[in-house]
Amino acid sequence: MSKDVKVTLDQWRALIAVIEQGGYARAAETLCKSQSTVSYAISQLEQALNVAVFKIEGRRANPTAAGESLYRRAKHLLDEAEALESAAARMSQKIEPVVSLAADLLIPGTQVLDCLAEFAEGFPATRVDVLESVLSGTEDALVQKQVDLAITGRMPAGFMGDHLTDISLIGVAAPEHPLHHLGRSITQEDLRHHRQLVVRDSGIHRRYTAGWQEADQRWTLAHITTSLTAVRRGLGYAWLPSGYIDEHLQSGALKRLPMVQGVERKVAVYLVYAEPDLAGPATRALGAAFKQYFA
Repeated sequence: MSKDVKVTLDQWRALIAVIEQGGYARAAETLCKSQSTVSYAISQLEQALNVAVFKIEGRRANPTAAGESLYRRAKHLLDEAEALESAAARMSQKIEPVVSLAADLLIPGTQVLDCLAEFAEGFPATRVDVLESVLSGTEDALVQKQVDLAITGRMPAGFMGDHLTDISLIGVAAPEHPLHHLGRSITQEDLRHHRQLVVRDSGIHRRYTAGWQEADQRWTLAHITTSLTAVRRGLGYAWLPSGYIDEHLQSGALKRLPMVQGVERKVAVYLVYAEPDLAGPATRALGAAFKQYFA
């Protein structure tokens, strides 16, 4: 291929749309262009590259082997181009109009709101979009650049963050729960015969089931507060973050499980920026509010 060959981003977009939509007509609808415009873009791309990217079979445009290969590379190219444009747009703004935050439910919502209130004093005009997430859901939000920063108990590969605090996960049940009336310390085998309440991984692939004791009975719930309510009603036992249950332990509404070992686990929680070099003043101010709160 000669050095003066030029393929535009619009031509790559046309290639991607035709492959993903299975034809020129539907691709044109997706791109909000005429079918002739899409057809011309593909024709120009094939001429520039001197390679056929589609073969027409009936009414369907099927990609050639070269077309499939170029499609995969074009997807990556457009993702990079969109990320570059987004970064440039953020750099041109003095203060971001919106900051997106993924907050793992390990941190109680009251503490997140305390940090948001502190942030709002300095940036009253900046909107904050909070994604409450569990386990791999926070990782997915970072990796897919859905948020500007995250409070997470799991550090995704390729990211670095600042340690904020350690969260204690404590095994608890209501005082009337049978596990509290065995008259001895509880073993792992004892737990298997009672219902455990766990919180669903909010990630796309739901990769983790952290804390599950392989109990024969299990309820999977969407939010820690729902799990807490169920535990208080005697419907099962659970490992819950200390920030949610301290007052219930003090009042006697909940009791620690008298485990032989493992009644309490520690989880390190981190502040992670999706793109540290591109984080604007509002994003960094929100991160600073969390660091100050947990200092």
